[in-house]
Amino acid sequence: MSKIDSMHRIFLLALSYAVLAAAVVSESDGQNSSPAATQTAVFAGGCFWCIQPAFDKAKGVIKTVVGYSGGTEPNPTYELVTSEKTNYRESIEVTYDPAKISYNQLLEIYWRQIDPTQADGQFTDVGPSYRAAIFYGNAEEKKVAEASKVKLAHSGKFNKPIVTEILTAMKFYPAEAYHQKYYRQNPEHFEAFEQGSGRVSFKKKTWKE
Repeated sequence: MSKIDSMHRIFLLALSYAVLAAAVVSESDGQNSSPAATQTAVFAGGCFWCIQPAFDKAKGVIKTVVGYSGGTEPNPTYELVTSEKTNYRESIEVTYDPAKISYNQLLEIYWRQIDPTQADGQFTDVGPSYRAAIFYGNAEEKKVAEASKVKLAHSGKFNKPIVTEILTAMKFYPAEAYHQKYYRQNPEHFEAFEQGSGRVSFKKKTWKE
């Protein structure tokens, strides 16, 4: 074999190793740059129209959907849920990036949207479907939710016991399209409703918002 042929073989071998190394690095980079796994959290806080805006504004929240949770009848409708003949509650499902916002931070947003001392509903919306609840999806969420509730009870913000329930998550059903982002679809009616319910004044008084 001539010296030129030998050098040519060495060059080709080195080139093949370089290509292989580049492929490995590219695959590794692809794995590292894949989007972080998202998670979901479900909360009930009275009228679901009124608790959606705050979550939509939160950095790290990817999507919110209002709907129904806590019942067993399949495919519930608004009429069925508000008949108060089921265990469903108006709820919100929050899809979020845990690298940007934590479950505990979502709870802090949640507490500021409700009256956690009211057991029979929320503000002027009274009935089983309007009762507040945190639906935990696993043991860690339950632990965090319970600790957050205790922290709130000792915050000095309320003179009454914190009665918001912490319940095992059940199947979540999205509500009808006309309920989604209601504050955007019907801003004037939404504002009048939110003001009239007493929610806005309560939040201002409690949280100085």
